[in-house]
Amino acid sequence: MKKQEFANPITEGIIWKQLLLFFFPILLGTFFQQLYNTADAMVVGQYVGKQALSAVGGTTGTLINLLVGFFVGLSSGATVIISQFYGARHLDRLSTAVHTAVAFSVAGGAALMIVGILLAPWALAAMDTPADVMDYAITYIRVYFVGMIPNLLYNMGAGILRAIGDSKRPLYYLIISCMTNIVLDFVFVLGFNLGVLGVGLGTVISQLISAVLVMNRLLRTDDVYRVELGKIRIVPKMLGRIVKIGIPAGLQSVMYSISNIIVQVGVNRLGTDVVAAWATYGKIDGLFWMMLGAMGISVTTFVGQNYGAGKSQRVRDGIRTCMIQSAVMTIVMSLLLYFTGIYIFRLFTSDGVVLETGVKLLHFMVPAFILYIPIEILSGSLRGVGDCWIPMIITCVGVCILRILWVLFIAPFYAEIRWIAFCYPLTWLITSVAFVLYYYRYSVLRRPKARTN
Repeated sequence: MKKQEFANPITEGIIWKQLLLFFFPILLGTFFQQLYNTADAMVVGQYVGKQALSAVGGTTGTLINLLVGFFVGLSSGATVIISQFYGARHLDRLSTAVHTAVAFSVAGGAALMIVGILLAPWALAAMDTPADVMDYAITYIRVYFVGMIPNLLYNMGAGILRAIGDSKRPLYYLIISCMTNIVLDFVFVLGFNLGVLGVGLGTVISQLISAVLVMNRLLRTDDVYRVELGKIRIVPKMLGRIVKIGIPAGLQSVMYSISNIIVQVGVNRLGTDVVAAWATYGKIDGLFWMMLGAMGISVTTFVGQNYGAGKSQRVRDGIRTCMIQSAVMTIVMSLLLYFTGIYIFRLFTSDGVVLETGVKLLHFMVPAFILYIPIEILSGSLRGVGDCWIPMIITCVGVCILRILWVLFIAPFYAEIRWIAFCYPLTWLITSVAFVLYYYRYSVLRRPKARTN
């Protein structure tokens, strides 16, 4: 087993500082990644109409998250494996994992492109997408799925860089591609009058740019994670190890998406105004999700590398620190969104009914955000040591299944958006309690000695 010695601040530096140094580039990167679809929604909402806003901002997003989320969840196994190999200094295994991950991205992207293009009309119809939204939704989602290979290549490449502690370069690449996307949105929509087709094309071109940038870094670096074209292939044993860790995350993502699709069906039945308000709210609360998601990614990498290095006490200290940081950030974010959310809504639409519905929804949901912290941070921590199946079961039952039951059997009696939305804070509370109990009583992270793979 070949090893290489090199400085690694994640396993040696001050915990709170290392978490924040890793967190902020990921946060900004997630912001610019979210800005892809948000910019699309803003442009079509202002210059095409609320039907186009509903298609780009809401209906298609749940389907995209279903398919893309499964692969991204599956490929998270590669991030965990690579971070552990990097922390343990296992150079040969690290290289094999990197090349297998890149090959897996290309194959997965091709498969998702075909599935997405062929099944989009049927899936949108099954979701009771409003008739005046359907044509816009089909156009956008088909164009989006044309860009699946570069989309997944970027996500995997960025995951590789983050796994070894580099969260800055993925940020730089996203800034470049996101700015390109915004410019192309205006060019294609205002200059060429292409509507949702234009914003879809802008997104695909921008994702191609980000993929080229991240792959160029992986190909040209002299570091231990360098990609060589001749070595890009799927090594079955390594893929099996990646998938073993990634399948729970992939299935969890699918269950999240299915539950959100069920919620979207309930929202769709309330009409185009409510669909537009729900879609816009999703862009605003995305500010919170990208913040907490960045903390989740940070703690996964931190735990993975320190677990690989055999530093179990540092792992536990890092988790506790991350929970505190997340709570402080969530309180600040919740206050900002509660009192300034109306101004963000106006960036998407000037429709009075949509604005009124959206602000009521925002004020209802924001105070409950803090309930989600244990789910994100503890599941990310457990994923870092390869403990994925029990957290997946907890999440699927506590969040997804209960959410589906609420929307199917309770919400239909009350034709109001907040009754549908209530399933979110309800399931966050139940699932967070379950995660805390599992972490403190049964998980490997609470045992005296953490085992290195």
